[in-house]
Amino acid sequence: MINSVRNTVLSVINKNNYGYITPADFNLFAKQAQMELYEEYYSSYNKTINMENARMSGTEYADIEQPIAETLESFLVTSNLDNYSANQWLAPSEDTTGSAAYMILRIDCLNDLGSRIGTAEKVSNARIMMLSDSNLTGPSLMYPVYTYEQNTVGTSTIVLYPDTISDTNDYDIRCTYFTYPKDPKWTYITLIDGEPMFDQSQPDYQDFQLPAEDEYKLAMKILQYSGISIREQEVAAYALGQEQHEQPTFSQQQ
Repeated sequence: MINSVRNTVLSVINKNNYGYITPADFNLFAKQAQMELYEEYYSSYNKTINMENARMSGTEYADIEQPIAETLESFLVTSNLDNYSANQWLAPSEDTTGSAAYMILRIDCLNDLGSRIGTAEKVSNARIMMLSDSNLTGPSLMYPVYTYEQNTVGTSTIVLYPDTISDTNDYDIRCTYFTYPKDPKWTYITLIDGEPMFDQSQPDYQDFQLPAEDEYKLAMKILQYSGISIREQEVAAYALGQEQHEQPTFSQQQ
């Protein structure tokens, strides 16, 4: 899909001799466009849930929640966390679990047999002190809590309470989270005359991770960035106008 998106972008830009977008610039704009659309999926899902609760959404073929949920679920990851020290576990990252967490859904505490003993609730650093001092609301093995902290070496940790949940007691911590989409990269080989040619066999090639139906939106958003980059307001205005014209509102979808 990434090559098709780039061809669309270059076609619009070159149509009126607006300029040229280098592969490096295109990859940068592609990353920003994908991330922008990715974040829109979460707000769109929230709106569809609200519409569903208000009985304003359809079912079966008119169900707009399902495709959004399926797209988000493709970024859902479940991994056991590495223990950092005592009751602290390293948060998901490229170095620990292979991917960073965009949003953590749940933290499960497992015993030495792999059975879940409790799902931890996230609390603030200020609230954990108040909870720990209370005999009634204090965290327990069945109702654990966790905080998200930055340690002294610059890495993020998940701190579990009660502190008896530790690696020394053979507890495992399983994290379910939404990961970030991988940065798209249009790779190429350079011809004799200097014109780049698309080559997806390169080891660092990465296509977009969004659905194929987002191809048009990606092209329009990249055009917006491209127009700003080459200082052609017409390019950005054209892309913005097309995006607003083609994107239906929720009131139109009802």
